[in-house]
Amino acid sequence: MEIKRKTTKIDADGKVLGRLASEIAKMLMGKHRVGYRPNVDSGDFVVIKNAAKIKLTGDKLNQKNYYHYSGYPGGMKTRKLRDVMAKNPGEVLRRAVKNMLPKNRLQTGRLKRLNVNN
Repeated sequence: MEIKRKTTKIDADGKVLGRLASEIAKMLMGKHRVGYRPNVDSGDFVVIKNAAKIKLTGDKLNQKNYYHYSGYPGGMKTRKLRDVMAKNPGEVLRRAVKNMLPKNRLQTGRLKRLNVNN
């Protein structure tokens, strides 16, 4: 069975981060298609523009933290959402989508079909 992938373009201007990320995750998985099967990677390509103009609810800009642990004692690194948005706003959306995808062998292939333009 050959999978015909479409390209979906989304303008993120003024959209809420979590709601947009869940819609993108559904498209990458292929859940919007009639013949969806969880063990087949049948999702579409998704292109996001204006990721810098995404909307955050509440006080997430100051309160939300991203953690990275190197594995060594004292190796916990913390970055605030405000700093990540200033450096690379597309990374915030990419991380949100990654956390909404199932953690299995298909995850990396699905994430490669996500293209975020700031």
